[in-house]
Amino acid sequence: MSARVAVVGGGVVGVSCAYYLARRGADVVLLERDRLAMAASYGNAGTVSAGHLPLNKPGRVRRALLQMADPTSPLYIRPRWDPGLFRWLVDFARHCTEADVRRSMAVMAPLGMEALRLFDELISGESLACSYRRAGYYDVCRSERGLADARHEAEVVRAYGYHPDVLDGDALREAEPALAGDVVGGVFHPEAATLDPYRLVIGLAEAARRRGADVREGAEVTGILVGEGGAHGVRLGGGKTIEADAVVLATGPFSLGLARELGVRLPVQPGKGYHRDVPIGPAGTPDLRIACVLHETSVFCTPMDGFVRFAGTMEFSGLEPVMRRDRLEQLTTSARAYFPALGYGPPLSEWCGLRPMASDGLPIVGPLPGAERVVAATGHGMLGVTLGPATGDIVADWVLEGGTDPRWVPMSPERFR
Repeated sequence: MSARVAVVGGGVVGVSCAYYLARRGADVVLLERDRLAMAASYGNAGTVSAGHLPLNKPGRVRRALLQMADPTSPLYIRPRWDPGLFRWLVDFARHCTEADVRRSMAVMAPLGMEALRLFDELISGESLACSYRRAGYYDVCRSERGLADARHEAEVVRAYGYHPDVLDGDALREAEPALAGDVVGGVFHPEAATLDPYRLVIGLAEAARRRGADVREGAEVTGILVGEGGAHGVRLGGGKTIEADAVVLATGPFSLGLARELGVRLPVQPGKGYHRDVPIGPAGTPDLRIACVLHETSVFCTPMDGFVRFAGTMEFSGLEPVMRRDRLEQLTTSARAYFPALGYGPPLSEWCGLRPMASDGLPIVGPLPGAERVVAATGHGMLGVTLGPATGDIVADWVLEGGTDPRWVPMSPERFR
């Protein structure tokens, strides 16, 4: 089926939607208000974390509230009067149960397996040069309490067809000699991969162009054109319009404003993450063999070409782009407890960006209720890279085939009505 589709947003999710739509024959225009991949897709941890448990685990909000005065905690909520955030937190807390974890995993675990298959296909089929490594990652623990938690998470994901392997401290140090002597153990998650997220998105955008997509940077969408029969295009800054048979909203936390214009409120909050890229060398970081997540601090350590990316934290402080130095510093400060040889040399890059966090732990993918021919693709939280291609494949099916693929149903915006 031929269709004119406007995809709004040039991050990994939007570019994936444009690619799969163009691959299946749609006439696609991708509209990015700034430059491609320069928001959350630029600076994330660079991991394809299939089978990762959702953020909304039991006790999560209580721990965050107890740590609100500590700006270096892994999950930080800036104290302020914000009714929207309060409503989101109440709904998030309501979904922090074992039952909700199982509900999320029933959806996300198969999608994670599908994501790995799609990445393998994309990397080879489109010759994407993004340092893709299908090598897994280690969940590293310095405390017995952390190890017990990591073991519990391993048991949960094992029930969904994944194969985590629990290791003691000696086995971990044999696999990664840079680890400290007081590391007590951890878990190896083999169903995972690492990559350079910026190069992934740029390469995928080029692949979309080769298949006919019109990719535009510096094109800010200020509204969706709606008439009889639903959406028929978008309005750009300056008053220009683009006609389309369907519109895909893939602008992360900024999708909310466009959705609100259509009378739809999505329970999404911007969750700020940080990274610090440290060069490999005597004054920098050890040359890690494989990616690690530091369990007690939730910092990802991803080896890339010539450097290691230390990424993490979840900060709820609205749409502000402010980089808080204490939050940034804690990435490498906490990492030194796990990697004693980590030096104090200047970093290659420091960054912060906003990720769209849905209150119930699932992405929001599917048609907006009451807004015919408008499809949402947001709310992926920390799994935007992991689920980008899978989301693009699902969105392309919905737009071109009318939603015959059932994968979108549990992620539909309709669940919030």
